[in-house]
Amino acid sequence: MFSSYIAGFTLGLSLILAIGAQNAFVLKQGLKKHHVFAVCFICALSDAILISFGVAGFGVIVSEFPLIEVISRYAGAVFLLVYGLKSLYSAFKTSHQLDAEGELPASLMKTVLVCLAFTWLNPHVYLDTVVLLGSISTQYEGTKEWFTLGAVSGSFVFFFSLGYGARILIPIFKKPVSWKVLEFVIAFIMFAIAASLLLG
Repeated sequence: MFSSYIAGFTLGLSLILAIGAQNAFVLKQGLKKHHVFAVCFICALSDAILISFGVAGFGVIVSEFPLIEVISRYAGAVFLLVYGLKSLYSAFKTSHQLDAEGELPASLMKTVLVCLAFTWLNPHVYLDTVVLLGSISTQYEGTKEWFTLGAVSGSFVFFFSLGYGARILIPIFKKPVSWKVLEFVIAFIMFAIAASLLLG
């Protein structure tokens, strides 16, 4: 049982370690200290739901109905392009807020909706979390629930570590240039992922 848990934990963690659109958003919210708990919880809970779907066999449905992946891909690409342009605009904006704690936070509802969009409009999430983890879980018949629990734990550990751990970097982001660089990097990530979705 423990080996199944560790396998799920390490695999789940490895799938979300790469800096992607969702992780960049969580990092930014953590630096600003804006609705950090809600953002981390939504990302982790969404992962938990998708992992459970995958283990329960939903990955087969996604494979059988590729239209689900196509719709998700194009909707996700549009969302990422818009968010990337917003970050690029923010980097050039002369009145850009440079104080990580001084910026007036967006409403909780708006933040939640953006967070949900980053998660559920990302086809990579379905491919990695639902299809890949779902298929690998079949190797753990009898201890599948422990594998699932491990993967879900990995998501919770990662997102809360990223969201709250970002505060360590706040002194760096007191410098004006740091925020501009971050906005450029986020815009680049958004555009790159959107391009991969449209061209992939």
